[in-house]
Amino acid sequence: MTVLSTRALNRATLARQLLLERSDTPALDAVAHLGGLQAQEPQEPFFGLWSRLRGFDPAELSDHLVQRRVVRTHLMRRTVHLVTADDALAWRARHDAMLRQRVFGVYRSELDGTDLEELAAAGRAVLADGEPRSMTQLARELAERWPGPGARALGEMLMAVVPMVQLPPRGLWRTKAGVRNVPLASWLEREVDPPSTDGSDPVGQALLRRYLAAFGPAASADLRAWCGLAGLPAAVAAVREELITFRDERGRELLDLPDAPRPDPDTPAPVRFLPAFDNAILGYHDRTRIIDDAHRGLSVAGARVVLVDGRVAATWTAEAGTVTVTPLARFSRAERTAVTEEGEALASFLSADSSDSGDSGDDVHGVRIGEVASP
Repeated sequence: MTVLSTRALNRATLARQLLLERSDTPALDAVAHLGGLQAQEPQEPFFGLWSRLRGFDPAELSDHLVQRRVVRTHLMRRTVHLVTADDALAWRARHDAMLRQRVFGVYRSELDGTDLEELAAAGRAVLADGEPRSMTQLARELAERWPGPGARALGEMLMAVVPMVQLPPRGLWRTKAGVRNVPLASWLEREVDPPSTDGSDPVGQALLRRYLAAFGPAASADLRAWCGLAGLPAAVAAVREELITFRDERGRELLDLPDAPRPDPDTPAPVRFLPAFDNAILGYHDRTRIIDDAHRGLSVAGARVVLVDGRVAATWTAEAGTVTVTPLARFSRAERTAVTEEGEALASFLSADSSDSGDSGDDVHGVRIGEVASP
């Protein structure tokens, strides 16, 4: 079986994540191709698409959110993702058990004995008036019936048992707004697709194919790390004959689509600035294809990172008029030049129309490369 080097896997990831060269793909199609974008920090998807799409206009993504073509909802790994409306409806039921289990993992003692179907029915009854509510407001309206669990535990579980979306203006470009929830079905005027009952797991099969198109070649453990779903062996088994297999340098079996891009490992990789919690990093159990184990903690700490030669080589922030880059190791002269050029392009993107945005925090005009980060 062919062994793919870490560098070969890196270049495959960059190509499929639209990071090897910017794409002319429309924003909606890019969100679909990527299987959604991590979005618990509302502005981060805009940075992610800017790094991937040529001539990206943030107003395009905002319009898709307002027009209900994309939604903000708890999905993969029980984190807020920006996904297409079609994917939210198709995938949500397959994630139900995982969402509930993860809430129980945090609040089991508070929620022990709670009838989840009764909670879901009560939550839907409260929301039937069409008024959006915060999670805290929802929990308070249910607290008389369930006085034992705290508001946080009750609200978190309600988000798991009733598919919700976070309404705009939260998630719009240069807009700060609190979370207001309504049921997914009412917002999109269509019920969530029902779960399969014949054991074939068509949604799991679709998730596998979509994952490999955007993240492969990858192991089954990587697929689980991306979506949070443990029960996918049947889907993998059903699709396996369609796939080809490799091994990585650690000996793991990697699955892939036959015709997916696997660029030459020596293909040059441009500097890219990634947002916090980008799935190009979080979408794997073994992240060594893109980040060194010594820096793995950055991927879950909310750090925005810079890719140099395809790997995480720095962090970045934007405030007080400057994009500041903090290298993890010393840059060569050529690397420093490339990082500065891409940083200046990012600064221009962030400062465009900032005078009308009301968001002075991202009124950015320059680039500063700081000292190497302390170990």
